[in-house]
Amino acid sequence: FLLSLKLENKPNGRLQKQICQVVLDHFEKQYAAELGDAWTRVRDVLTYPSCWQYAILLNKFSQTAELENTLPVQGYRPAFRERLPCFPASLKCYIRRTPGRFPAQRHQAGKLKDYYLLNAASLLPVLALEVKDGEDVLDLCAAPGGKSVAILQCAYPEPATTCLSHDDLRLRRLKQTMKSFIPEALINLITVSKLDGRQIGELKSESYDKVLVDAPCSNDRSWLFSSDAQQATLRLIQRKELSCLQLQLLR
Repeated sequence: FLLSLKLENKPNGRLQKQICQVVLDHFEKQYAAELGDAWTRVRDVLTYPSCWQYAILLNKFSQTAELENTLPVQGYRPAFRERLPCFPASLKCYIRRTPGRFPAQRHQAGKLKDYYLLNAASLLPVLALEVKDGEDVLDLCAAPGGKSVAILQCAYPEPATTCLSHDDLRLRRLKQTMKSFIPEALINLITVSKLDGRQIGELKSESYDKVLVDAPCSNDRSWLFSSDAQQATLRLIQRKELSCLQLQLLR
């Protein structure tokens, strides 16, 4: 792999991601010690974007019948083949055997997106939550909104679903996601708030039937391809504080 802090132009004019050496050196020290021999295999996946697998979560609020019929022709299959007792029929997610990325959809005012691209593993905590119609659900660390969208595919939120993000930029992304995937009539039942998740337990004690806590992670994969070495170095310092934040949110 070429190791560079800059982006290199690909032959087709698109930008090729390059690994940030500062971050990779840090990971080599940390994960070689933590993972031992397994780090070699993890490193191969982490540093090779073209092998990353993205799943397609269909949006039940949009007309997706044509898309759903097309996906098998393109080599896609249901991500979860075994129908578990708690598996909602309205939750439809597809992956394919060979890694690749389905083209993303642009946001269009007044028009809902047909699908959301995410890692299929992100749906496992949503399935474990076993959300049912009429339950009050709190998505504690919701941005950018993939799990919130998945929750709303599973059940109808009445009277309310609450999605939190304490970061301004991520809060804007969360609001945009809701507008892109959820009908206007349903959005009125969804509260998107900047409230600090560490405070909501005291402010709204016993207010929810189900709570999803996808505590902020180190986001290693994204920072490994940072084009700003100084920002990446700062992030490596900040990530040391994450375990404390995660614990506070869980409490």
